[in-house]
Amino acid sequence: MKKLSTLCSLVCLLALAIDASAQSYPIKPVRLIVPFAVGGPADVVAREMGQVLSKELRQPIVVENSGGGLGIPALNAVAKAPADGYTLLFAASGNIVIQPLLQKNRVDILTQLSPVGVVSTNPHVLVVTGKLPIRSIKDLLAYAKANPGKLNFGSAGLGGLSHLGMELFKHTAKIDINHIPYKGTSQVMSDLAGGEVQAMFSSLPSMKGMIDKKLITAIGVTAPSDSDSFKNIPVIAHAGVPGFEYVTWYGIFSAAGTPVAVIERLNAALVKMASDKGLRARLDALGSDLYVSSAKELGDRTRKETAQWEKIIRDTKIEIN
Repeated sequence: MKKLSTLCSLVCLLALAIDASAQSYPIKPVRLIVPFAVGGPADVVAREMGQVLSKELRQPIVVENSGGGLGIPALNAVAKAPADGYTLLFAASGNIVIQPLLQKNRVDILTQLSPVGVVSTNPHVLVVTGKLPIRSIKDLLAYAKANPGKLNFGSAGLGGLSHLGMELFKHTAKIDINHIPYKGTSQVMSDLAGGEVQAMFSSLPSMKGMIDKKLITAIGVTAPSDSDSFKNIPVIAHAGVPGFEYVTWYGIFSAAGTPVAVIERLNAALVKMASDKGLRARLDALGSDLYVSSAKELGDRTRKETAQWEKIIRDTKIEIN
């Protein structure tokens, strides 16, 4: 009994120490691991956000890029780190929702990571080549129905969000179109301008230059947005394809088991960050809405979108690994 009492006392002391540590969080720099290369859209958003977040936490946010490997090395680095909130993952929805669905040995991501909160949402834009007389969603649907199997949609790669967005569009609009996968956005953009492929879904910043030059035409956005960047582009669900909607998002995660007090402290800092007008303006220029959610909302969103994209992947028999 004496040994049991001593053990219980030690457990209680350890719990109190952990709670005290969580309450004083953070007391040192925080690593923010980005599963993308330096200079890309995710990296830019992470660094912009990190500067503001560091002021709220009163500690440096050290951005570390870990591109490649479909984001798995970055995810593993955070999942295997101490669950103390000092190593965070700045992930895109594709890293969290889609990539796990394409692995043979599928793992429930929420058993490895603790959600902290969504930080921004980004609708995709549907663009068409300037080589065809298509200027609206209705034009595109009419062309696809008049020419079944002859309309080619390009994407930045098999299984990516631009590919799955096309499959969702095809399913919702009930049209017969082809998918042409490329190895990156720049390659497909060149062929889109030349007319070798006729349409694609992607983020606005990657296509804005060609849109401005009228080499391609933006005819629809995948979801409503507060960003001025999308104000002249109709929402696809309102322009002829009811029920069609998706966005890509960036969110922050910590290792599973991170104390609730740390998650709450981080989320509170994100909420304060969302009131920064300068950050909102900078993200707006990138076609991104500054939007902060609760940790629970991020977890719920992950589960909901996993079910949505799992059905598309299963129905279309997409396989990568």
